[in-house]
Amino acid sequence: MAPVFTRTILTLRNRHLFLLDFCCLLFTPAVALALRIDNWMYVRAVFSELIFYTAYALLIRMAVYSAAGFYRRYWRYTSVDDLMLLARGSLVATAVILFLFILLRLPVLGLCGHEPSPCALPRVLPLMDSALAFGTVVALRLSVRMAAMWRRHRAMPAHAMQRVLVMGAGESGAMIVGEMHTHPSLGLEPVGFVDDDPDKQGMHIHGVPVLGGRRDLFRLIDERHAVQVIIAMPTAPGKIVREVLATCEVAGVPARTVPSLNALLDGKVSVNQLRPVQIEDLLRREPVCVDAAAVQQLLAGKRVLVTGGGGSIGSELCRQVLRAWPAELIILGHGENSIFEIVQELVAAQHALAPAQRVVITPLIADIRFGERIRQLFLAARPDIVFHAAAHKHVPLMEENPAEAVTNNVLGTRNVVAAATAAGVAHFVLISTDKAVNPVSLMGASKRVAELITRRAAYQSGRAFVAVRFGNVLGSRGSVVLTFKRQIATGGPVTVTDPEMKRFFMTIPEAVQLVLQAATLGVGGEVFMLDMGEPVKIVDLARDLIVLSGLREGQDIDITFTGMRPGEKMFEELFIPGEHYGATCHAKLFTTGNGHRPVPADLEAGIEALARAAAADNREEIVRELRRLVPEFQAPPCAAPAVAAPAIGEQTVAARV
Repeated sequence: MAPVFTRTILTLRNRHLFLLDFCCLLFTPAVALALRIDNWMYVRAVFSELIFYTAYALLIRMAVYSAAGFYRRYWRYTSVDDLMLLARGSLVATAVILFLFILLRLPVLGLCGHEPSPCALPRVLPLMDSALAFGTVVALRLSVRMAAMWRRHRAMPAHAMQRVLVMGAGESGAMIVGEMHTHPSLGLEPVGFVDDDPDKQGMHIHGVPVLGGRRDLFRLIDERHAVQVIIAMPTAPGKIVREVLATCEVAGVPARTVPSLNALLDGKVSVNQLRPVQIEDLLRREPVCVDAAAVQQLLAGKRVLVTGGGGSIGSELCRQVLRAWPAELIILGHGENSIFEIVQELVAAQHALAPAQRVVITPLIADIRFGERIRQLFLAARPDIVFHAAAHKHVPLMEENPAEAVTNNVLGTRNVVAAATAAGVAHFVLISTDKAVNPVSLMGASKRVAELITRRAAYQSGRAFVAVRFGNVLGSRGSVVLTFKRQIATGGPVTVTDPEMKRFFMTIPEAVQLVLQAATLGVGGEVFMLDMGEPVKIVDLARDLIVLSGLREGQDIDITFTGMRPGEKMFEELFIPGEHYGATCHAKLFTTGNGHRPVPADLEAGIEALARAAAADNREEIVRELRRLVPEFQAPPCAAPAVAAPAIGEQTVAARV
């Protein structure tokens, strides 16, 4: 009998619901009156008055319900929004009916005493009738939703459902459990929440109990026979994710998680976003908060150019810039394949928009080392804002190829800065690196010279030309994480240079968010440093990746130490002891002390000397010139270092502000 009834309910369409509403609302006034009077003889006495009220109440309700869209909804997926629609429509209908009911009772109309007389009916009748009517229309629609859910659950055998515990009883956890209930075909049955909030423990969310806290997880996995744990805490720090993952490993069940809050830009979570725990989750910090309005104000309606737009940082810059609705996004890069891929991705992201709402995306293929080519492109494009992300960043490779570090990082930056100045660019942001602080590598020294070039342009033009430094980014093409993953995939060993080596890490999205924030704060000449949090031991990173791969160090795979490579530091520095660092209005952005040092007076002559040395592939001369321009460059001297040149641009950013 139940399956027949379910099939009948599921065949209901809006036209059927219209007829059912009409029939039910014919009787709700009589039922309301009977409940109020509890005397059927009285109901018979006021029958004509009741018919008159029923007629105009029915017409008003059906008209309001139709206008409100009650019969244009797919009720199998009834949501809170649908219930709010029913409530608003019912309130409007009640207000109109009540107004007419009171109006007809006014003495000025003289209807009382006539047949039918509105005054014969109780004053509370419209309210009681409206409550019954609202309950009826809601019940009809919820029955469709419940029948659909019952049918879906019947279609999924109980033995096919995986019992899961949901770690986190917040909004994300509730949305995931709701989706599991709505889509039993996912094969996931939530058997409980785990949350440290004592106010939630013992409560039920979507009918699922909150069973205990994080320390109870191991016991609950056993008691509830859970075969999977879902970590639904996008804002949880890495320490908590690591602890949950360790408990799951001991219990022998897999764990999946939702992306961090930085990745959930639309603020919504779904089961489709669940994925295995990744290294980024173990390094989570507090979500980066940016002044989205300021970023929007800076970029909206502007022509924005990104160099190195096909790289890991450049492509993420393009994605986030696109969300601020610039007038045009110009993506410049040397590698045609990477530029093609990011352009296709961004075009697809705008596919659902009307043509008038889409941002113009212009790809440019060019090498920043060709100055005249870059100059002509800038003069033709006339960008308002430039993010210069194109650079060689791999430290050991640049140690072996110093000429490339000079031609790309130094001469290429000079070409881009000169082109930006000639084209009237108002905001220029150089993507720099923490390796420019007391550099010991050719890559770090070359990026420090790039900072000096940017700073000189800020002094000479008076425009907001700034640099932003940050450390290693997880997931970038040169990241050690990718190297470790490849080594694990091939059976190892995983190679680490030194057991004590530490590095600062950020995810690409949070680094780019802070770059955009720095762009809104720059006045001209500043070098911003991102707060990277606490440094992480590289060997700990390797061990975490081994665990996430389901392996055990020393049994399934080994870690070997190879020694430091040329140009590497044991610890990367964000700040230099004894120097002054300026705070900004953003807690994770600072202006750096050595960034305020004066620009050498003969910077251009030094760059020309570097260009000649690079053309001759003369490593000794390159190192010598870099040491002259960057006195803190700590590479072993190839010859007696020259005395640092006198300085110009003595004014500091603080003085200019």
